[in-house]
Amino acid sequence: MIGLLQRVTRAQVTVAGEPVGAIAAGLLVLVGVERGDGEAQAARLLERLLGYRVFADADGRMNRSLADTGGGLLLVPQFTLPADTQKGTRPSFTPAAAPADGERLFRHLLGLAEAAHAPVASGRFGADMQVELVNDGPVTFWLRVPPPGPAD
Repeated sequence: MIGLLQRVTRAQVTVAGEPVGAIAAGLLVLVGVERGDGEAQAARLLERLLGYRVFADADGRMNRSLADTGGGLLLVPQFTLPADTQKGTRPSFTPAAAPADGERLFRHLLGLAEAAHAPVASGRFGADMQVELVNDGPVTFWLRVPPPGPAD
């Protein structure tokens, strides 16, 4: 499971002109589900998102996490993140989870997030979304919790 996190001063997702999720300062996370991902990957990704130190402490160093600051968490499903871009000029979406699996695991991640943190908002799986954000810094990180391997 992949999380492309961006530290933001604000972010919002709209679908068909209507806001469906918004946060003030915190993290906007684009979430990609890979083939083979399961609930363990969702739990580990959330653990990393809540604990990843990307917010400034009193000395201006990135030593504070979302859990420390109590900032917002906006999760946005994005099936293009796991795309294979190694060859050619068109991405292959073979590494992405099937839509039903992707939606199930995104909803699982969202449920875990809502149980562990507040405020939490989300985009809408499978919708044509418009995402607005003000990236603070800019600070952007790509986190990946790989699916289990053949021996796992």
